[in-house]
Amino acid sequence: MNDRGTETLGTFYPFLQTRAADVDALIAEATRSTADKIAEIVALRESLAVTHAQSLLDCARRLAAAFHAGGTLFTFGNGGSSTDAQEVAQLFLRPPVAGRPLPAVSLTHDVAVLTALSNDVGFDVVFARQLEAFGRAGDIALGLSTSGGSANVLRAFDEASRRGMITVGLAGYDGGQMARSDAINHLFVVPTTSVHRVQEAQTTLYHVLWELTQQALVGEL
Repeated sequence: MNDRGTETLGTFYPFLQTRAADVDALIAEATRSTADKIAEIVALRESLAVTHAQSLLDCARRLAAAFHAGGTLFTFGNGGSSTDAQEVAQLFLRPPVAGRPLPAVSLTHDVAVLTALSNDVGFDVVFARQLEAFGRAGDIALGLSTSGGSANVLRAFDEASRRGMITVGLAGYDGGQMARSDAINHLFVVPTTSVHRVQEAQTTLYHVLWELTQQALVGEL
């Protein structure tokens, strides 16, 4: 491993730089580090249950009403958030357990569209242009960003709002620009500066939102 790789690894796992011959001590430290990370994400998820409980219920009821009216869910994000966007769409479209399949599309899935828009127009519009083409009033736009400042995600929310779509945002840190946007109807912020913890907690949030939406669809919420 090169020096830069060692430095990066050492940032997250400093005990790996000690080069100690004591294997038992190394294993003990790795165990402690793992336990600390588990405790951190558990505590963070528990805090979100308190912070966002009512907001999740309100959002789920609104999503259920939109689906009842024939609405479609559109999801989007960059990098790791793009894979989360794909998972959200898959979760609603093909539930892993008993549940009603719901129309959902990930705007990060079509590489041809993404590269065409990036090359011919600009990366900032890769999601907004798709919503302009496919989104209708009453549809749902759900975007994810760990920083809350992704320009193309913010621009997509602006377009969705102009079209009368329901907008749902998931962000980290303090919410960034997403927290200051008037275009987002429902915003769920994971208050940590760790990208790892943000994305782990966002996974919990959108799975809970899916479950609550399913309950709302059958009148159990």
